[in-house]
This record gives sequence, C-alpha cells and structure tokens, in this order.
Amino acid sequence: MRSGLEAGDVALLACPACAGTLVFHGQQEEGRLSWGWLRCGGCGEAWPVKRGLARLYREESVRGTDRLMRVIYDGLPALHDPLTKVLTPLLQSVTESKMRAGYIRRLELGALRPSEDGAPLRILEVGVGAGANLPLIRRELGAGQEVQVWGVDLSEGMLGRCQHRLRKGSYPGVRLMMADGHSLPFPSGMFDRVLSVGGIGGYRDPAAGLRELARVAKPGTPVVVVDEQMDAAHRPSLLQRAAFRAITFYTRDAHCPRELLPSRATDVLEEQVSPFFYCLRFRMPKLAVVPVTG
Repeated sequence: MRSGLEAGDVALLACPACAGTLVFHGQQEEGRLSWGWLRCGGCGEAWPVKRGLARLYREESVRGTDRLMRVIYDGLPALHDPLTKVLTPLLQSVTESKMRAGYIRRLELGALRPSEDGAPLRILEVGVGAGANLPLIRRELGAGQEVQVWGVDLSEGMLGRCQHRLRKGSYPGVRLMMADGHSLPFPSGMFDRVLSVGGIGGYRDPAAGLRELARVAKPGTPVVVVDEQMDAAHRPSLLQRAAFRAITFYTRDAHCPRELLPSRATDVLEEQVSPFFYCLRFRMPKLAVVPVTG
C-alpha cells in the first residue's frame, strides 16, 4: 500500500509559511509524488519531496523539545509500539487497546456522513507515529464511505514504521507527510475529524499547536488531544511515579493544557483514559455572519 501524496492532493495543501497555493515540480510514480519540490506561488518557498515523502516544514524551526523528541523517536521507531503494548498494562493497569478505545470514541467516527458536495471525508492525525491508531479508526468508520486519513509527523523513522504497517495491511486512502504541528500545511477548515496523541506536551509552543489543530478542523467537528497527565484520583505506587517521571522527562508539569485552548473553543471535555493519559475534546464554532447594511 503506497502512502504518499497523490498528484491531485497538491491542490488541497497550503504553504506552511504563507498559506499560499503549492505546485509540484518533479517526478511521479503511479500518480504519486516521488521526487521534486512543492513550490509556493505566493512566497516562492520550495518544500522538498524525497523518497515519496513530502517534507513541509523548516528544519531551523525544529528546536528545543521538538528536536529532542524527534531524536528519540527516530532512534527507536521499531521498539515504540511493542514497548507501549507491553508497558501500558504493566504500569497503568489498563490495556493499550482499552486506552486507545477511550479516546478514539471521542472522535465520533460513527456519526460521520457523506459530504453534500461528494468530497471524501478527511481525518487528520498529527503525530501519527507508527500508525497504531489507524486500525481503530478504520474499525469505527461506517462502511461504504470514502474516507481519507492524513497523517503527519516530524519523525521520519516513525513514518517509516507507519509505511511498513500500511504495506502489511489494507489501509486505502492514507496520506503521510512530514510536517510541523506548529504550522500545518493545510487550509483552514479542511478536516472532518482531528486527532493528536502523545505530542502536544513536548511542543516548544503547545498553545500554537492547539490553535493549529483548531484552525484546520471544520466548525463543529471534534478535535481530540491526548497526552500525559497523572490521574488525580489515582494513588500511584513508587514504581508508577518513577515511570511517569521518566516518560515525562521533557517537562516538570505534564498536564492537560485546557487553559491554552483557543478562547472560542466550545463543548470542552477533559477526562482520563488511563492513569497516565488525559483526553481533551473540544470543538470550534461557526463564525457568525454579520449582514452588511447601508
């Protein structure tokens, strides 16, 4: 299963620098981008496409905790998912599948209906990693609907594991690319569902990341954010305290960033899906249309 961008996908993208229109110059293989550049007609910035993977971010912007976390994920892509599967029940007394199901249900995938204009439904996962959520998303989707899942990540190693997963299974409609969650390469209001798991706490600017998730979601759609927070109702053992501190080494204040949500966010729900992880769901309202008079 090939997972890069199709030639027709380019028209759906927006330059991460200026939100301008992108045009691809380069080689294609079977209708997908292979090697070349995505050039912006507005600011003139060029974004490379290498080995079938578009790289829509500026390397100089990857700094601080962003760079540190990428080094870690690039260093253990093959171990990440197996370790998560083993350590989740050992340290949190809940299975990985139950934890994931706890936040996937907040996407309300079963409520998706075909769009009136016939366009495919689009789901975005920021920090898609090795694609562990893809089987759950596919299972929850209604039959017979045309759905695209767009996955972005800054770790080429993790995206490589995700591509491996796609080659082994049947996951039609998946698009993968490298992008920075602080400046997503999409126009506003593009996605019918938006998900971010295990990343926002390590952003150099979590508030900017939340604004971007809100921006690219269609009005009224669930935006679901999941990351580390110790359950206040849980009495952790010494081992659990040590494990949580090791997992959240990048900060001394791992918590749900509810206070950083855009001011217009509505239907905000915060809950724990495991002793170590919160789930934050919110929506952005439609902008009121003010009639022109005079």
